[in-house]
Order: sequence, then structure tokens, then C-alpha cells
Amino acid sequence: MINLIKTILPGQTIGIIGGGQLGQMLALAAKEMGYQVGVLDPTPHCSASQVSDFHIESSYDDQEALDELARRSDVITFEFENIDLQGLKSLETNSYLPQGIELLAKTQDRLIEKQFIQEAGAEVANYYAIDTIQDLRNALAEVGFPAVLKTRRFGYDGKGQVVLRSPNNLDSAQSLIDSQACILEAWVDYALEISVMAVGSPRGDLVTFPVAENIHQDNILFQSIVPARIESDLYAEAQSLARKIAQAGQLVGSLGIEMFVTKEGQILINELAPRPHNSGHYTIEACDFSQFDLHIRSICNLPIHEPELLKPALMVNILGQDLKAVLDASPSQPSWHLNLYGKGESKINRKMGHVTLLSQDLEQSLQEVSSSQIWKRG
Repeated sequence: MINLIKTILPGQTIGIIGGGQLGQMLALAAKEMGYQVGVLDPTPHCSASQVSDFHIESSYDDQEALDELARRSDVITFEFENIDLQGLKSLETNSYLPQGIELLAKTQDRLIEKQFIQEAGAEVANYYAIDTIQDLRNALAEVGFPAVLKTRRFGYDGKGQVVLRSPNNLDSAQSLIDSQACILEAWVDYALEISVMAVGSPRGDLVTFPVAENIHQDNILFQSIVPARIESDLYAEAQSLARKIAQAGQLVGSLGIEMFVTKEGQILINELAPRPHNSGHYTIEACDFSQFDLHIRSICNLPIHEPELLKPALMVNILGQDLKAVLDASPSQPSWHLNLYGKGESKINRKMGHVTLLSQDLEQSLQEVSSSQIWKRG
């Protein structure tokens, strides 16, 4: 591992592993600051490649492609967590990867992630390691129904999990257990979901963004409301917990911390994402520095400061089934900030973009979105 901290100045090159919408928004932030940007992604004309200086079109586990990205870049970062660690270990040894791989490795395994969160001083829902159907039966005897069975690795947006509501659901759990090691989580009867974005730098700076209140539909983020509609003591606790976890992970770059607020007012950490996060997209228009700005500044070892919320915000995801209606409505919505990701095919539940509304009256913004009749799930 390279221990020397480098400062990467505008004009030098940032290499991004991953070419999706997060890579695109990282690249846009970097280009605004005067950096060159390269992307490694197997998808032709991927979102990030459309705004980058070069695109290495290859798989993420192609060591030659990773090495080429390293040769052509002064610093390497990544936009998603399901990356082959072996390839990153090589980059950590032979190039400049200021985020390292330790925190990433922890978040790639849900069991290890939960243990890390607890060691950092935060609480999680009760959980059990599951390797066999008998393990599952034993755990359910303790935790009861409902409960959530998840694969320990490679799950997102509701993929790789099943809700167990009764013994009748055990058959559906079998295939998940057969596919890989799993974890059973107790059901959390939460009042709402919130998240905090944290950003740390090699020089020891650590900042947190405002707390977002998140509404999901079908396990996909639908809306983020900022600031979250919670009491001030809970708001402060959420940011404090985010800082604890970030400090424990020696955070460099971005970290999304998803949380549950129970009906009793307890905060439980749900999961971590060591990268920019969907619930932080509002920061592009609503804050003085976006999550993407500060991620770029942090990996380049430039100073970062506590971001300021300039105006309350509502962010709404645009999925494939929403896109045509959004485009049809956009000419008559001058106050909507429309962000599209340049993806080709508009598929059901595929994230195609987002809209951000800035307003001192968030309830009015929520009503505006509902009245538009675009987001039927809302």
C-alpha cells in the first residue's frame, strides 16, 4: 500500500472505476474543477464516458484494464462497492488509491459490516449468520416473523433478499441460502428511514451533510426530503453516529449511512455505501458543495469544509416508467432541476435520472410532485 499522501491538482487525471450515473456526476464535478477524467466500465457509451476524457471499455476484474487506468491516472476512485478486491489490492500497491480497500471490504459483506458498525458504537437490528436452512430455522425461533433474509454479498435495491412473513416462506429462502452465505435480520418496525452522507480526507478532515428523510417504493429510493422531518435531538444524533462510523473506518471519500428511526425514537444503522449515494443527489443544487464536489476534493487531498444547506430540497428519482411523462411535463415545470443520466434503454425500475425541487415549503413540494400524476407509485 502506498502510504504517501499526494495532492492531486487540477490538470491531473482522476480515474473512476465504474461508469454509471454516480461516475457521471463525479466526472462532471471533476471537470468543473479542471481535472482530466478516465473511466473503466464494460458498457459502451456508459453514462460517465459521455462526460469523460477517455473510456476503457472492459470488465472490472480485467487486471490489464485496471493497470491501464492506473497508468493513465494520477489518482483512482470508484463509484460502486461490488468491485473485485484482488484487482483493487494491486492498484493500492502500484498506484494511488487514497480510499484504500479496508472500509470497502467491510461493506462488501453484510455480516462483517454489522460487526464493524457495532464496534464503532452504533446499533443495528438483531442479526444472525445463516449458512444452512437449519441455521435459518434456529434463528427464526429466536427472532420470530417477519424477518429479512439477505445474501451477505452483492445485493442492492432489494436484490438478493427475501422477506419471511411465515413458515410458508421457507421454500423461497432455500434458493437464496443455496446461492451463498446469508444473514437474517430482525424486522424493524420503523417510523421512517433517514441517511447521512459523510466525507473524509487524507488530511483528517471529516464533514457530514444534512440528514435526508428517505421514502422507498419496491426497495428503490423514491424521494429524499431534506432536512429530514425529525426532532432536533434525533437530527443531531444521526449526524453524530455518522461521524463515529466514518472515524472508525478512517474514511477517505464519501460514505452513505442509511438508518432506521424506530417508533420509539431509536436510531438503528441499516447499511453503509462507501461512495456517493442516491439520497445525496439533492446536494448538487441545494448545498454550497455537492457530495460529488467534496468526494473529488477529498481524494485529491484538497481541503473540505462543512457543507451548508442553501435551501430545503425534495429529490425524486426518475425510473424507466416515469421518463416519458417527466420529459413531457418538463417544459411546464421551470422550477424543477432535471438531471438525466444519458442511459440508452428506458427499462422498468431502471434509474434514468432525478428531479430536485428547492422550496422553503417541503409539504408544498411533495404535493406538487403528487399532483403531477407522473410518479404513480407516490
